[in-house]
Amino acid sequence: MEEKSCFHCGLGVIKEDQIVFDEKVFCCNGCKTVYEIFSLNDMTCYYDFEKSPGATPIDISGKYDFLDNESIVSKLLEFQEDKTAIVSLNIPHIHCSSCIWILENLQKLQKGISISQVNFPEKKVRITYNPDVVSLKTIVHLLSSIGYEPYISLENYETGKNNVDRSLTYKLGLAFFCFGNIMLLSFPEYFEVKEYWLDNYRPFFRWLIFALSLPSFLYSASGYYVSAYKSIKSGMLNIDIPIALGIIIFFVRSTFDIVMNYGSGFFDSLTGLIFFMLLGKMFQIKTYSFLSFERDFKSYFPIAITRIKSDTSEESVPIYDIEKGNRLLIRNQELIPVDGILISDKAEIDYSFVTGEAIPITKKSGDKVFAGGKQIGKVIEMEVLHSVSQSYLTQLWSNDVFQKNVEQRHKSITDKISRYFTPILLLIAFSGFGYWIFIDSNTAFNVFTAVLIVACPCALALTAPFTMGNVLRILGKKKFYLKNALVIEQLAKVDTIVFDKTGTITTNKKSNISYEGKAFSEENLVILKSVLRASNHPLSRMLYDFLPETKRLKINDFQEITGKGIQANIDGIKVQVGSADFVGKSKENSIQQTTVHIKINDVYFGKYIFNNQYREGLEELFRNLSINYQIKVLSGDNEGERETLSSILPKETELIFNQKPEQKLEFIKKLQQEGKNVMMVGDGLNDAGALAQSNIGISISENVNVFSPACDAILDANEFKKLNYFLKLSKKAITTIKMSFALSLLYNVVGLSFAITGNLMPLVAAIIMPLSTVTIVSFVTVMSNFYARSLK
Repeated sequence: MEEKSCFHCGLGVIKEDQIVFDEKVFCCNGCKTVYEIFSLNDMTCYYDFEKSPGATPIDISGKYDFLDNESIVSKLLEFQEDKTAIVSLNIPHIHCSSCIWILENLQKLQKGISISQVNFPEKKVRITYNPDVVSLKTIVHLLSSIGYEPYISLENYETGKNNVDRSLTYKLGLAFFCFGNIMLLSFPEYFEVKEYWLDNYRPFFRWLIFALSLPSFLYSASGYYVSAYKSIKSGMLNIDIPIALGIIIFFVRSTFDIVMNYGSGFFDSLTGLIFFMLLGKMFQIKTYSFLSFERDFKSYFPIAITRIKSDTSEESVPIYDIEKGNRLLIRNQELIPVDGILISDKAEIDYSFVTGEAIPITKKSGDKVFAGGKQIGKVIEMEVLHSVSQSYLTQLWSNDVFQKNVEQRHKSITDKISRYFTPILLLIAFSGFGYWIFIDSNTAFNVFTAVLIVACPCALALTAPFTMGNVLRILGKKKFYLKNALVIEQLAKVDTIVFDKTGTITTNKKSNISYEGKAFSEENLVILKSVLRASNHPLSRMLYDFLPETKRLKINDFQEITGKGIQANIDGIKVQVGSADFVGKSKENSIQQTTVHIKINDVYFGKYIFNNQYREGLEELFRNLSINYQIKVLSGDNEGERETLSSILPKETELIFNQKPEQKLEFIKKLQQEGKNVMMVGDGLNDAGALAQSNIGISISENVNVFSPACDAILDANEFKKLNYFLKLSKKAITTIKMSFALSLLYNVVGLSFAITGNLMPLVAAIIMPLSTVTIVSFVTVMSNFYARSLK
């Protein structure tokens, strides 16, 4: 019977069962339907990524009817607001590049889906859609119809527990059992003991050894065969091909020895080889999970939130101290760290941090507000529904919407080496085998297998991610929080650093404030304090702390105009707080100072004068930075501080004043056009555009919950003086990667030289392989920790 492969899923199908459509053969109507869907939507290039990449869709009639229940759907959704909902679905069938491509183009197949992003290692797809246009049930049916049925377990969503894949543990345990027993049974063969019963039962013990090797060969090593098969099928050579080839040749050769009664074969070495390779894989997985743990639970945002105590007083607390039932105060531009219920009568929430859409959504008292939203306008109060999920905030921060297009150089090095590694390795193995087969067949097989095993590039692949992961952990402990590992590489390339002034090189904590103007009545003082309470601008926070405690008034209308000031309304009383221009006051000819002007009901009262307190260690930091970097300071304030700054900063530092937010952005852009690699350090409020435009944007965080999602790193304000140390460490991280690459390649050269000359047994090669991984991981850990301690 003539058999062909299904064009969609690749399964064999006999002529009688073939379904022919568009001159292509399909195994069933399901595969044909998927092809039709892709054809109608002009997406047949799906099949160009990999031949026969899809799975056969199955009938799911009625299986997901529970998704008609809104209360169940709400438990599955990460976010639901107005016309935007976000859900992460586990897709077990994701396995290749074509899977990623189709799942990231779902918007072409279904109206209402706006974005879909694939997390390949976790086999998840995160879908953003409009619930008014398409339901979650429809999306699940769509995924199932094209062969990507999601795994949805309500138990997992309710308990937060995930099913753990223990298959590698089972394979490792079985391989150890087989290896240990075969070693015991092989002792008489090693010592060639001449004893009557051993001589008579020698064939029985040999076949028993053969039987014990089968579970290890067929089950424990199965992952290598599957990976090698998929690699060959896709036309790409991965490292599992030589490993699988070595195992199979080992098994065939050993079986041949027993059948021909030449000896007991190499089953002890074979099972030992499988055990130690699985041990190395387990170590690698544990290493990656360690890095994942460090990333998820240590890379917290160094932000605090204002909690209202039972006596209505306020306190600033770390976000991980927030508990269900707490009342929180959210000011203008602050990020909402938890899901909660709005207590205030009205709020404008910007969810661009979650969805990328910057249009504010109006909420009223009693409505649910989601973590990740940013309050726009007057101060609001909310009640916490459950404690904060910082890993969720980290995920939002790392959203691809805010990623910058950076070069992944260390990845490309690994990819280039891996691309040529396998064919060169196979060439060396076959050449060694061809040379030795005419001299000694036993040595020939040993050489062939040892070469395939000893030159595993696992250590090579681990160098970059483990170095970066360890440096991320070190920086996180020192309160410098990076969005991802690629930021380290970008930090190492920086040659120009631009600083904002207010709230960045000046501290919000200390300032000598004086007042010039008309005296305030007690009523006006209460009004002013209530207006300042809603603002997050550094000068507003300093002035709010400076003014005496008063009762709080309800703000009817609040608007904070970036770079100008605050405009608010309290019971019909209009209040303006900000720059001289903003309140309609002409500039004075006397010495310029950092000031905040007050105007109430169109009556100008006066100004508060700020003698800024600069951050501790600023002078030494700038002196050290100026050795290797061009330093520039941008400020939205007037030139009143020029003389002071010039006296404490290096002479070559460029000082530019009266800069609006859009001018800061243009300044960064101009530097980049000149070929500069620019790092911008700002407070995350007025500097959002400049932070986004720069190659690296660092947001300084004091004790307020405000920063830009476009920033690449968040630095705790108390660690500002260590900025030069962080830049040095990032450069040393790149140096460590280069050294570990060299060490790994040296190991491979030495190992191959021993293997090809017949001086390395396959079992020894299998033991050395995980040891090389341990060596590289230990090396990068020791070196990165050494640099972290030794640098100043």
